[in-house]
This record gives sequence, structure tokens and C-alpha cells, in this order.
Amino acid sequence: MFEIKLQETRVYREAKEEGLKQGREEAKLELIPRFLAYGISIEEVAQLLDLTIEQVEQVRLATE
Repeated sequence: MFEIKLQETRVYREAKEEGLKQGREEAKLELIPRFLAYGISIEEVAQLLDLTIEQVEQVRLATE
């Protein structure tokens, strides 16, 4: 009857965008220990990754 593909639905597009957003956030969090290991300050890491200092500090403490 109706020929609607899954990729054309609003729900699919929103879920895909949310997944991409989550993936970007996870990638940022994975970069924090590397940046800190290179001697970049917590403040600079937060600024470079567009995160709060608290977020960077939480990851730092969790990975020690």
C-alpha cells in the first residue's frame, strides 16, 4: 500500500542523529586521557573538546 522506507521516517532519522551525537561524546571522553598524558592542562582539554572542567576532571579521576 504505502512505500515508506525505514530511513525516511522521522523516528529513524532522530535515532540516527542521537547515535551520532552519543558517538561524538564518547570519542571526546576517550581523548581526555591522551591529551592529559601529553601534558595539556585540564582547562585546555575542556576548551579544546568543548567540555566542562568538571567533565574532564571526572574522566581523569576515573582513569587514574
